[in-house]
Amino acid sequence: MLTVQPSGEAPLSENDKHKARIYLHRGNLEQARFWYEQALKEDRTSDDRQALSDTLGNLGNVCAMAGEYGQAETYYREVLAIQRGERDPAAIGQTLVNLGNVQVEAGRPEQARPYYLEALDLLEPIKDYRALGILYSNLALQDSADGQWDAAITRFKKALDYHRIVGDEQGLAVTYSQLGRTFFQAARLRQAEKCLNNACEHFIKLGQPAGEAAALRLLADLYEQTGELQNAIRCLERVLLQATRYGVPHGEDDRRRLARLRDQGQSQPGAIHP
Repeated sequence: MLTVQPSGEAPLSENDKHKARIYLHRGNLEQARFWYEQALKEDRTSDDRQALSDTLGNLGNVCAMAGEYGQAETYYREVLAIQRGERDPAAIGQTLVNLGNVQVEAGRPEQARPYYLEALDLLEPIKDYRALGILYSNLALQDSADGQWDAAITRFKKALDYHRIVGDEQGLAVTYSQLGRTFFQAARLRQAEKCLNNACEHFIKLGQPAGEAAALRLLADLYEQTGELQNAIRCLERVLLQATRYGVPHGEDDRRRLARLRDQGQSQPGAIHP
């Protein structure tokens, strides 16, 4: 979700919002929601529309993170009504993206697209590159889910362009991984390989072994499909190394698969046996 930054907070609710942010940072969504709700009561009695919008937006984010998508949508819609009155295209665009996201998370992706497309119309003229990177990735994921590979690839590439402009390393890592998966599904395997290797490099730079492991598993799928078993083995060995070194979650599937590939590799013609 696109985070609402504190701005123009009403003095009476400031302490409640501070508590909410502390609990949110700790991952305690129940307490974060409670304190934002207390702040909301105060903000509704003030004349500070920006403070009210911020609190509603943060409540929407907390509800979305908790899986309460209907309540999140209600809060976002109220935010949108306030923002449309203020005529701030950047803020409106970000809230439209949030509304689209909750539709996707709630299992209604077809209802997300209109929000995303309206956001696109607002954010492109003002060159909000960070938001556009997220938005194009979201649209590309929908295209990919519908099997529209060319449209998805085009949009993922635009997302990468915007992530580069703002230096969004996380966006680059995730989008390269998503684009690699799309190329893989479209049977464009060498392009998939390049993207997934790029994703691994960015996840390593970020210090995110879980993201790297996910890309490596997909690379192993690719190499197994092309018969490059030694490359697949190296990918899975790296996954298990990450699990041992950093405690990255993994299943017994990784170990069983690695053992199977090693057996296959040993039985290949020309394989070197110890």
